[in-house]
Amino acid sequence: MNINAPTAISRPSLPIRFVLGVILIVAVTLLLFNTLMRPASSDLGLMALFLSVTAVVSIVAGYGAYRLGWMHRSPTLLWTLLGGYALSSLLTFLNVWMTANLMFTSDHDLMLATVLLVYAGGIAMALGYFLANTLTQRIRQLDLAALSIAQGKLKTRTDVQGQDEIAALARTFNKMAERLHSADLQRRQLDHMRRDLIAWVSHDLQTPLASIRAIIEALADEMIDDPATQQRYLRTAQREIADLSILIDDLFQMAQLDAGGLPLECEFNALSDLISDTLETFSELATRQEVVLQGSVAEGVDPIWMDSPRIGRVLNNLVGNALRHVQAGGSVTVSASLVPEGVQVEVIDNGPGIDPEDLANIFERFYRGEKSRNRATGGAGLGLAIAKGIVEAHHGNIGVESIPDQFTRFYFTLPRKAA
Repeated sequence: MNINAPTAISRPSLPIRFVLGVILIVAVTLLLFNTLMRPASSDLGLMALFLSVTAVVSIVAGYGAYRLGWMHRSPTLLWTLLGGYALSSLLTFLNVWMTANLMFTSDHDLMLATVLLVYAGGIAMALGYFLANTLTQRIRQLDLAALSIAQGKLKTRTDVQGQDEIAALARTFNKMAERLHSADLQRRQLDHMRRDLIAWVSHDLQTPLASIRAIIEALADEMIDDPATQQRYLRTAQREIADLSILIDDLFQMAQLDAGGLPLECEFNALSDLISDTLETFSELATRQEVVLQGSVAEGVDPIWMDSPRIGRVLNNLVGNALRHVQAGGSVTVSASLVPEGVQVEVIDNGPGIDPEDLANIFERFYRGEKSRNRATGGAGLGLAIAKGIVEAHHGNIGVESIPDQFTRFYFTLPRKAA
């Protein structure tokens, strides 16, 4: 975007504003001269002539400096400001001196006016130097902070002093630095989690593969003659192969989510059937764990515009997570109800809950609060990230709330119609 592009209501150019300002000053000066001194018309005309001549000289000098671009050639802003003060003082001296020279009849008065003008110009330059230094120090501080950021010190911040444009620039700089620091922390965290993911997935692939290899070698070498033992080995191999299939499928879906190309085949389906199928799938596991697994669907929920296998995957992930963490004697409840956004599905358990520091990252890719990486408690930890991606692909949203040692509630909403 061109920041110099004119807006709908544009101000006059800088040279025109300068000329208008000089004309206004001449008019105000003549008004004061006429009001305070009540001169004759001839004296008023002469004063108008003198002021007009000096005004033209000031305009020419100022515009000449502007066109030559001397303020852009100065090595420092301090010298630029001092140059502006010097030019202003010089023009003031010439304007007043020329007028005094034409109007004063006494050489003594003219010399006194000249000395006073020199004195006033010197005071103006000293004051200008002082004020210019306070301004350039703030800019220098901002420059040093920017250099520190460029060197990778992203915690650098600059002091904000005042309410002017430099203060606004300092505030903007601090906001930019804060965002850079936050982005760097996120990048570092993501890189760390990606490295952990490679190690965790390698472990989760290596363990079942080693088990399957040992079983196949034992069967191939005819080391096991007992048919019952052979069947037990084969069932173990089947479970390991199923675990590998789930892990590879998780990785494939994560790759699709990262690429933003998760394909959906949506149509109107019954959410109640999906919940019923999910409860049936996990009923045996819940019985073995002595956990009460139950569900309910409010009237008017069906039908829903969704990809049934994908939403079924979400339900399986959430219910499976709940059963992995709830203890014997606990309960897991699945429910669906109508909400203004569409339909909301909840999976609530009374297990140990989730640590507050883990809640903010629970749906992040490659994140897991359980540091042991035990395959029995979740493996590579991709399930919730996949669930989040599937729900968002349906233009819904997913969330969690938990109180340790009381309950955990996962919920997601889906629009009832095609988005």
